[in-house]
Amino acid sequence: MSEFGLHVTIDASRCSKAKLMSVPLVYDILNNLPEKIGMTKMTLPYVVKWLDKFAHGTEGISGFVMIAESHISIHTFPDQDYVFMDVFSCKEFDTEKAVRYLVGAFEAKKFETKVLKRGLDFPRKLLLKQLV
Repeated sequence: MSEFGLHVTIDASRCSKAKLMSVPLVYDILNNLPEKIGMTKMTLPYVVKWLDKFAHGTEGISGFVMIAESHISIHTFPDQDYVFMDVFSCKEFDTEKAVRYLVGAFEAKKFETKVLKRGLDFPRKLLLKQLV
């Protein structure tokens, strides 16, 4: 039995604070990453500044891009020097390439990655038959 797809999560810290506060950077990451990992953007990225309950006056950034294969999201916390990122796709992709790109974009010195197999009991064979 195979999974529906992989969901990569990245918790990164000790980043460039300027990059954690950059709306244009988050937008560019979300705009460029899908092509870099062989995905198809369905929308332009949606990126907003926000002041969360953990902030001490510095706005964080949340961004999301819908891809045909699922989604990519980023949530920055500049005051805590932290960023949460995830890539979920029903199509196989180079998870290490995605992680390198995302971690490098924020110059993270520390990060933890998890690769989850989602939809282990998803009836994929039935879906594939319908697509043929």
